[in-house]
Amino acid sequence: MSHVNLAEKLAQIRTHWDPHVVADYNDNDVMVVKFQGEFPYYSHAETDDFFLVLKGEMVMDIDGAAPQTIRAGEIYVVPKGVTHRPRAKAECEVLLIEPKGEPNTGDPETAAPKPRL
Repeated sequence: MSHVNLAEKLAQIRTHWDPHVVADYNDNDVMVVKFQGEFPYYSHAETDDFFLVLKGEMVMDIDGAAPQTIRAGEIYVVPKGVTHRPRAKAECEVLLIEPKGEPNTGDPETAAPKPRL
C-alpha cells in the first residue's frame, strides 16, 4: 500500500489534456490531468467516463443537452455511448478513472499516451 499526493503529481504536469496515471484501482487507471480550452467531442462505447474536479471548474458539453458546469469537489459521470466534450476557460485540475487500456478519446487512433507519474 502507498499514498499519493495529488498536488505534487499535478505540479509536475506542464501541459493540458495529457492524463498521467498516478495509481491503480482494481483494473482501472487513476489519472490526473489539467484542462484548459476545448477538447474535441468523443465517446466511449464500452465504459462510462468519470471526472472529479479537484481545482477550478470545467464545463461538460453533452451532445443534445444543456452544458453542465462542474466545480471543485464535484463529480460528473458521462454514461457510455454518450458523445461529450470537456472544456475550461481557465486551467482546472481533474482526476479521471478509466479501465486500463481504454483510450482517453474512446479511439486508439486519437488517444493521448498515459504516462505514469
